[in-house]
Amino acid sequence: MFPVLAAALLGALALSASTGPVPISFRAAFDAIFRGTDDTAARVLLSLRLPRALLGALVGGALASSGVAFQALLRNPLADPYILGVSGGAAVGALSVALFLSADASPLLPLCAFGGAALSALAVFLLSRRRSGVSPERLILMGVVVGAFLNAVIMLMVTLAPPGKIPGALYWLMGDLGLGTPRRVAVLFPYVALGTVLLYLLSRGLDLLLLGDHAAFQAGLSVERVKTATYLTASLLAGSVVAVSGLIGFVGLIVPHGARVLVGSGHRRLLPAAFLLGGAFLVLSDTLARAASPAGELPVGAVTALAGAPFFLYLLRRNGRRS
Repeated sequence: MFPVLAAALLGALALSASTGPVPISFRAAFDAIFRGTDDTAARVLLSLRLPRALLGALVGGALASSGVAFQALLRNPLADPYILGVSGGAAVGALSVALFLSADASPLLPLCAFGGAALSALAVFLLSRRRSGVSPERLILMGVVVGAFLNAVIMLMVTLAPPGKIPGALYWLMGDLGLGTPRRVAVLFPYVALGTVLLYLLSRGLDLLLLGDHAAFQAGLSVERVKTATYLTASLLAGSVVAVSGLIGFVGLIVPHGARVLVGSGHRRLLPAAFLLGGAFLVLSDTLARAASPAGELPVGAVTALAGAPFFLYLLRRNGRRS
């Protein structure tokens, strides 16, 4: 299955690189990448389309991996960094740098976004906690409440921002891969690589957490340590990608369910499958967003929301029938 998923991601990248006002054939793309040609098609491919496609693959893979981790950590199929307010916290952290500090501070964006993501996730967890524990329904409810509060904070920050930065900030908040440049891809790559590797190393712990805290402890797992590591790593992934791509929701909700259908629930197989599938899904969504509006382009966050909102309602109704 993994060769098929890898081929799907490569196919999505190729389709994204060839789609646009300037036609680029496979031969021209091959010459630009491997022979160093310097015509118009090569410049468009190497400076615009390929970085954008690679950024989409990294962002989609990271959001999907983060969704897998949150769903295992909370034992809740509805968990997703966007729904839990984690992405909103990351956006507040990133905007505090992008709007009120120098634009040259872009390397700080992932760190500030990570801090915002971690604080918002902590707030949701503490607000959901009761003596009897944390129920999935209350967790989702508190995530929606915290997310709404953070959206109000974001609107306040945008209103108080310097006028010249407001249009770009609004478009970024809707989810935008158009900022994909080789430099941004290079800045994001270490965060995504570190986060995905750490989550993979936590695979056995995530498998045991699905059995419940008591069973995991009986199996020899340091439950609280694994939970903390998973929580921080998933927040790092979500926060770092929000810093460069804005708010792109529902990838972390949809893709893990699709990956489970393909490879099962074992996290040693699920995490790599979700990363590949999430990358392909977001690259194709971005390609569709660009092709659907020839006069401009739709924010990719709108495309993922159109697919994700009905899927979320389906999961909510299915869980309601089971309970």
